[in-house]
Amino acid sequence: MIFFVSLQKNRQVVVFTDLDGTLLDHATYRFDAALPALRLLEEKDIPLVLCSSKTASEIEPLRNRLRLSHPFISENGGAVFVPHGYFRQGFGHAKETSDYAVIELGIPYSRLRNFLGRLKERFPGAIQGFGDLEAEEVARLCGLSLEEARLAKQRDYDEPFLLREAVLEPDIVQIASADGIQVARGGRFYHLTGGNDKGRAVAILTGLFRQERGETVTIGIGDSLNDLAMLEAVDYPVLVQKPDRSYDPSVRLPDLIFSPNPGPEGFCETVSRLVKELT
Repeated sequence: MIFFVSLQKNRQVVVFTDLDGTLLDHATYRFDAALPALRLLEEKDIPLVLCSSKTASEIEPLRNRLRLSHPFISENGGAVFVPHGYFRQGFGHAKETSDYAVIELGIPYSRLRNFLGRLKERFPGAIQGFGDLEAEEVARLCGLSLEEARLAKQRDYDEPFLLREAVLEPDIVQIASADGIQVARGGRFYHLTGGNDKGRAVAILTGLFRQERGETVTIGIGDSLNDLAMLEAVDYPVLVQKPDRSYDPSVRLPDLIFSPNPGPEGFCETVSRLVKELT
């Protein structure tokens, strides 16, 4: 069921979206079906914040293709990238690049790789990390071009991995937790992260929007358990269907909005309806 509540006008609306399987088609990585909603967001000057397990190196070309100038969140909340001058008021951040003030929330990639190595020793043959794969293998597994695969391997805060024996998931989660590391399940891969998650990054960025623009209403849209923390952090959480038209049964929230279509089609329909209702 999709349920909408009318809100007072002139409030800032911000949309946070997952990429793979949500804004981007699971198989083709195209966003054509979402174009009407993307145009609506642009017309109404509503920020679209990309919130993904992808690296900053992967997100930036996509951000350019989408003609976005807003902040984005990389590697499952590992960092928040805010374009210089986007917010007039100052805020704390860990480092600067030529284009962004970067709020770092994740732990170094080298520590995640070391932990993965210990997991591989404990469960031989059951685990393969992203860092173990050549770019050609990443391209084949993910349906990416070779250049896109190289960008995907430029990681700072998150290590995706393949788990060949799903029965091991509870043990791996427990072992990781004891070492201060989290395990999240995405569309294609599991992910090792530090204390960061999408929800924490969304909450920080929402706070900056509210500091700058006043009352802010947030929409979050995703397709998998990896998006749960993001969906918990927004006012209007939306779950799109998987390609087989099922919903991820692991995502449970009392106010969850179920989009009636998968991927970018679901994004387009539900985001358009919500934005029109809220504005």
